[in-house]
Amino acid sequence: MKRRAVVAPALLAALLLFAWWATATLGHFPAYLLPAPGEVFRRLVTDLPMLLPYLGVTLAEALGGCLAGAVVALPLAVAIHRLGWFRAAVQPFLGATQAIPAIALAPLLVLWIDYGWWAVVTLCALMVFFPILVTSVLGLNRLDPDVIKAARIDGAGSARLLVDIELPLAWPAVLAGLRNGFTLSVTGAVVGEMVMGGRGLGTVLTVQRDAVDTAGMFATILLLCTVAASIYSLVHVWEQHLDS
Repeated sequence: MKRRAVVAPALLAALLLFAWWATATLGHFPAYLLPAPGEVFRRLVTDLPMLLPYLGVTLAEALGGCLAGAVVALPLAVAIHRLGWFRAAVQPFLGATQAIPAIALAPLLVLWIDYGWWAVVTLCALMVFFPILVTSVLGLNRLDPDVIKAARIDGAGSARLLVDIELPLAWPAVLAGLRNGFTLSVTGAVVGEMVMGGRGLGTVLTVQRDAVDTAGMFATILLLCTVAASIYSLVHVWEQHLDS
């Protein structure tokens, strides 16, 4: 099982890389439309020292937004789980919020917060809030009722039940929400920087786009995807460890 978890992604990556090389080389696409993998990897190695500080800013924005979204979503998930009237009141509105593209809120965030770091973090928080909330509520709702009943019989109060029983058992589901939320947060940080300004990789991509530096854009996106996928995988491993 562990071998398959390593070999299968590696084979898929090799297949995608071959398809990219074949399309760029055999399709005779000009480099400004589709650079070959070798050129992109060379640019990544060359530009990496320059890109790392920008990557740090983008990851800080994504992490800040993910934490901010979690700080609001987790207590709300507990309230939805515990309070029937509150659950009935807010759930229809929570679904409606997903009909609003987060990027459409960017102009409003600029008016309310101004350009820069805080506006990007707020956009990230808005993007991750719903995934974290939904998975947390599902995790709490799927707890074994017999375990909860036994804890109540043993005298566990509401606060102790939440801290000692419900949250630890629901933690894998919470981690799944944080895992997906962080990936969305990275996307939100890059898009937010391109729309609302910043000092991260979104700004680098904007400069490369204006210069028609396609190889540079591919290298920047490749770095971003590699880091985000690595963090995603690490959280997933943690989540599986808790499930085992």
